This record gives sequence, structure tokens and C-alpha cells, in this order.
Amino acid sequence: MIGKLLTKAFGTKQEREIKKLMPLVNKINSLEKKISKLSDKALKSKTDEFKARLNTGESLDDILPEAFAVVREAAKRTVGLRHHDVQLIGGIVLHQGKIAEMANGEGKTLVATLAAYLNALGGKGVHVVTVNDYLARRDREWMGPVYEFLGLSLGVIQNGMNSPERQKAYQCDITYGTNNEFGFDYLRDNMALSKEDQVQRGHHYAIVDEVDSILIDEARTPLIISGPAERSTELYYHIDKLVRRLRKERDYEIDEKDQTVALTEEGVAKAEKMLGVSNLYQDTQMELVHHINQAIRAHELYERDRDYLIKDGEVVIIDEFTGRLMPGRRWSDGLHQAIEAKEGVIIKNENQTLATITLQNYFRMYDKLAGMTGTAATEAEEFMKIYNLEVVTIPTNKPVIREDLPDRIYQTEKAKFNAVVEEVEKLYRIGRPVLVGTRSVEKSEQLSRKLREKGIPHTVLNAKYHEKEAQIVAQAGQKRAVTIATNMAGRGTDIKLGEGVAELGGLFVIGTERHESRRIDNQLRGRAGRQGAPGADQFYVSLKDELMRIFGSERIASVMERLKVPEDQPIEHPWITKAIERAQQRVERRNFDIRKQLLEYDDVMNQQREVIYRERNKILEQKDLKEDILEMIRDVVDEMVSIYTPEKIRPEEWDVVGLTKRVRQIFPVFLTSDSLKGIYDREELKRIIKDKVEDFYQKKEEEVGESLMRELERAILLHTLDLRWKDHLYAMDSLKEGIGLRGYGQRDPLVEYKREAYEMFEGLIHRVKEEVAKLILKIQISRRPSVERVLVGSPQVREPALVGANRAEGNNSSGRRASLPYRRGKKIGRNDPCPCGSGKKYKYCCGRNK
Repeated sequence: MIGKLLTKAFGTKQEREIKKLMPLVNKINSLEKKISKLSDKALKSKTDEFKARLNTGESLDDILPEAFAVVREAAKRTVGLRHHDVQLIGGIVLHQGKIAEMANGEGKTLVATLAAYLNALGGKGVHVVTVNDYLARRDREWMGPVYEFLGLSLGVIQNGMNSPERQKAYQCDITYGTNNEFGFDYLRDNMALSKEDQVQRGHHYAIVDEVDSILIDEARTPLIISGPAERSTELYYHIDKLVRRLRKERDYEIDEKDQTVALTEEGVAKAEKMLGVSNLYQDTQMELVHHINQAIRAHELYERDRDYLIKDGEVVIIDEFTGRLMPGRRWSDGLHQAIEAKEGVIIKNENQTLATITLQNYFRMYDKLAGMTGTAATEAEEFMKIYNLEVVTIPTNKPVIREDLPDRIYQTEKAKFNAVVEEVEKLYRIGRPVLVGTRSVEKSEQLSRKLREKGIPHTVLNAKYHEKEAQIVAQAGQKRAVTIATNMAGRGTDIKLGEGVAELGGLFVIGTERHESRRIDNQLRGRAGRQGAPGADQFYVSLKDELMRIFGSERIASVMERLKVPEDQPIEHPWITKAIERAQQRVERRNFDIRKQLLEYDDVMNQQREVIYRERNKILEQKDLKEDILEMIRDVVDEMVSIYTPEKIRPEEWDVVGLTKRVRQIFPVFLTSDSLKGIYDREELKRIIKDKVEDFYQKKEEEVGESLMRELERAILLHTLDLRWKDHLYAMDSLKEGIGLRGYGQRDPLVEYKREAYEMFEGLIHRVKEEVAKLILKIQISRRPSVERVLVGSPQVREPALVGANRAEGNNSSGRRASLPYRRGKKIGRNDPCPCGSGKKYKYCCGRNK
């Protein structure tokens, strides 16, 4: 009661937030008359004036009112659109690094021009992030004239672009692109072989359109660049045949809520018999258990035309939130291969991770992040906790008059779809346009068949026909238009009402199932009643729907049974609608926990990734890496001496023989144990070894030449770091896979993961130092000054020809492999001096075991 009285007296938090911004809006409006009198030339010159003011110490906040007024005037002159006051509020919120929640149809694309222009004046680049290539291209073309009129450069990143095209786009003041393109370019930049190959130029400010879709829905799927792992595909076919002979509930159990499966004792015994193993849970057989579980999941939890399509003989994932196809994406941990085996298509090799980052950690790299969407309030807590982003609800320009009708609940799916068809037929007869939203391709095609039987013309928009998306959605508001759409439903595309449609009540939206997220339902609702136009929406739900079946349809079913409600008769009651929303809230909380856990684990990887990528960039940027290499050599020597001269034993008992042997294994220097005997000072031992190694290094440099030595240092450092980082990622994947089992031993899996990951990272750093120290001194240089190394999809990079090193494997983002140049020098005779520099004959040194 007190809360209601306070709200009445002072307004809601959102109302107070908007009230605070009104003086700024009034100031912008007061400049409109003055700015509108400027000539085109004078208006264009404002950009240079703003940049000069920033250089003399003024802040972006200082110039905001005038800059916004200039953008508003430029938009009027170029694209014929004027920013409303609520759009100015949206622009201010975006500039402040917050999320602007604006209802569908309120012109978010135009709003972004305000904040993008203002923040681009600093010259560090602005990224405008969209959900697909089409919207990135459309928004760039649509809003481009505004920016170009004001003298700013504009770029767009599209799938299939090469590196020079991407570099050019990123050098622009404002760059449009999808979250995947920005994220993968970041990963590729950190696999580049030279600074010139990198395309991005930092992460200054990003505006994320449909921010809930990108930062919430897609946050559970990390971005991964992978290459093929060395594993046979035959196992997947073999396991698939086995799983087809197992029986649900008797041989295995399924938890649909948690998407997990488990073999029963009977199932384990049957699997052991069919595989010919005595104990499936023996450590050497644990991989088989994993493959069996993934095959069961493929058969029981993943449906064709709902979760994936078969297109051109390949399994293509369907995004569960948007209904769009996701070509190139693959489920990990062998699940994708299990589905390929189930469908009888060619199995592609399992992939090994070469570079990875979650969208959560990618977007947290930006100095300032902002977003806009029609549906963010339900996830405000997550935005604040994960991204430190506040959600501000922007009022609509015109009042929303859409009618949100109560849900209609049916006992069976058949009764529900019959009722939907009946309602669509009734609306079609009077000419009122209908948009029907479905959760899967399968359901959209099932409904399409029923409408064809009734002779009702309609269009279908699902993952199979997504190329026609904008065209289909744009026509959805015309008289007698019947459109069936999966969740994608033209997000970001405006549905304009045809002539005479407003008089019929506007667009009618029918939802055929409640989604597990309220935001997705609200997105579908928002297709109707845009910009103050009339419209209505209603959801048709059955007790057999996935959400209802998993989360609490029992109570509703028992009520309907007691009341003896006929199968085809719906019930409508606020209590039922609230029960559905409570079920959705439970799912949202569970999904938040999953995303939070993913982030907690990735934060460990992220710290390691930052160290490696920082070191890698340093290698690319520094012209002279000699001191870094020598520092690594010194660290390796320190470590060696510490191991062979431990603190706990007397100096007389130090293993000097073992130390000299180890030194010769790593460094091609002549060192005998006799020369170190009688030296009981560790620091003196270190000095003697370091002096010998550094002298050899200096001779090596004189032999090959300073210029080539610098090139060699860079090539070896990059090659070793990339190779060991790849191995480390593989080991981290394996660690994460099995870490959950630690919970059974009453140990916190996350704490264990952090501890072991730290130890593994320490080992990685040590191995890199040791290998670099070993390679740089032992490697032989061919007399050819340089060779070309060509990587698939990368520009040509010149590197020294390496002789005597292990053949290295470079991997590009497509997973194809290219090798470091490998050439053999002149054959060494057994009586020739050993090329390692020891002074011995080859047959008594490195050629001893040949």
C-alpha cells in the first residue's frame, strides 16, 4: 500500500528517469528553428566544428544538444524523417550506455543515428550491431544518407567479405554488421600472422539492435573457430545402431526439463554386451558412455524441422529463438555428428577448438555499450548483473491501442489447431489480415496444410524460406493477407496496414504456442498495433505444448477433467494465464542460471585469453623481440637450476650431471658437469649457463644476419604460442567436459575448474618459453632469404624458411590446414662439425642416434 502511494506521489522509477531527461530534450527542441535555417554547406560544416570543440576540451555531453539537433535536421533533409521527442530520449539513453526499451514500430533505426553520430565524432569508430546480414545492409543503406550528408564515413560487414574489404569497413566512422561477424573478426584478428592482416581497430562504442536477442538468447552459444580433430566417424554410425535397439524408460531415462539423459542398469548391461566391453564406466571406456548419451539426446530431444533441417545433405541448425537457419554452426561435444548419424547423412569430423569467446565476454570488451529493443524489461536484472546495463523504458509516441486478448486453452493440440484454422477463416472472410506465429517449421507447415484444405490463400515464412522474409512480412498488413511465421516473424521489419484495414480492427496476431521466454511472446504481440495503429493478439495454447507439458499442466488438466470440459471447448481465465506466466518465469530463471554458469566458466578462460592475445599482439607490433626471447631463455635456465639444485638438499648433493644433461637437451651449447663441479652458489650456476647460451645466441645472430634473426624470432614465437594455445584449448574443453563429476565427491566443480585451469595455464606458459628457447637456437636457416607462406583465406605473409624444426600446422577459420615452410638444407656428413654449435663431430653429437 505504501509503495503504491509513493509511486502515485513520485511516479515510477522509469517515469522519474524520463523526467530527468526532459530538460535536454527541450534544449534540443529550442535549437531546431536556428539549425533549420542553416544552408546545406553550413549544416555539413557542423561536424568539423564539433570535432574542433572536442579537441579543445569540450565533452560529448557538452555538444550533445546541438549535435542531436543537427542530426535531426540532416535526417529531415536526406531521408524525410524527423526525430520525435521520444526518439530524442532514446538517443540520449543510448549515448549514456544504457538499453532503450522502445515498442515495436517506434523507429529504433532512426534513434541510433543520434548516438552513433555523436560518439563517432571522437574518431575511434562506432559499431552498430544487428541480428542478420540483411538488417545490417538495410540499415546502412537507409540511414547512410544522414551520416554521409554530415561527412562521416560508413561501412558494413557482410558474410563472405575478404580481409581488405573488412579492413576498409572497420576504418569507417560507423560500421554496421552482425554480432557473429564482429565476434569472429576479433577471433580471426588474434590468429593473424601480421599486424597488417588484422581488420578491427579496437572496441570503443557499440549500439546493439535487438539487444535481448543478441546478449540474452545467443549468449548460451559461444563463438568458436575450429579445425578438424583426429577422430574416426565410424564410431558415430556404430553407436547410432546401438541406440536404436535401446528402449526408452527400460534402457534409459530422459529429463526434458534439464535436457539430460541417463542409461539405466539394464541399459548399461545391454550396451556392454553389444559393444563387447566388460565395464562401460571403466576410465578407458568413458568416451563410449558420452557418445551413447549424445546419440540418445539426438533421437529423443532433437527433432527434424523443429531444431534442424536437412539441406543439401547437411544438418543445418534452426535458431530456437528466431526460427532462422544457422548455416556453418555446429553443435559441439559430438552431438552434431550423432544427429548426422541419426539422419543417415555424411558425418563431418568432430572439430577441435582453435579460438573461442562467448558473446558476453566479447561485448564486455567495449569501452561503452548500449542497446535497443522492444522487449528488455523482463530481463533487466540479467542485463544489470552481467553487462552493467540499465534498462530504460521509453514512452511511445502515440498511445498503444492494441487489444491483448486472454489465452485460449485447449486439452489437445488437434483441438487447438482446428480452433486456429476456424479463427483464421473467420477473419479472412471479413478481409482482416492475420499473422499466425508458430514455434517450429514443422508446425508452420502443418498449419499451412490445414489452411490449403480450407482453400484459404496464405504465405509461409519459416527457416526454409527466410530469403523472402522482408517481402512477406511487409505484405502481412494488407487486406485478406494470411501469413504464417515462425518466431523470426520479421523482427526489425515494419508491417504497414493496407487501405481500409484500420476500420476492420487492424492486424490480428495469433500465437499458436507460448514460448519459454515472455520476451518472444511480446515480440510476436508487438507485430500488431504499431505506432498507435489498431490491432489485436491472442494466444492459443494446448496442454500438450512443450512449455505446458514440462512446467505445470497437471493442475490445469485436473481442473478441466473435474469440470468435464469437452476437448474442443477452450477455457479462458486470468488464473490460467498467470499460471502460464509463472511457468515462463521459472524457465527464464533456469536459463539465466545456465548463462550465468557459462559466463563463470568462460571468465576463467577469458583471463587466460586476454593474457595470450595481449602477448600475441605485442609480438605482432614490436619490431625487435630479441630481449623478450632472451628473457624467456633466462626464465628457462632459472627453472632448470631450481629443479636440479633444490633448497632442501646440501649443495654437495646437487645433481650437476642431470643439470648439464638437461641444458644440452634444450640448448646447443658445450657444457660438461666437470665445469660446474665445486660451484655451490645457485646464482653463479645460472650466470655461467646464461652467459654460454647468450654467447651462442649472439653468434647465431651474426651468422644469419640481424634482419633475418628478427624475422625468425617473430615466426617462432607466433608459431609456438599458437600451437600450444590450440593444445591448451583442447585440454580445457576436456577439463570442462568432466569437471561436473567432481560434484559427486562433494567438491565445487567451479572451484576445481579454476584451480586446475590455473595449473594448466602455468604449464602452458612454461612449455612456450622452453620450446621457443629450444627452437630459436637449434633451428637451421636455408640460404634462401625467404619463402611465401600462403594460408587459405589470408593474405600472403613472408617468413624465413625453417630447417630442422618440427613441421608446424597453421589453421585458418575454415578449419583447413596449411603448413609452415619446411626445407632440408645440405646433407651433413658424419665427420662434419655438428651444426648445433657444440664443436663436436656430427656423429658424436646430434647424429649419434641417426
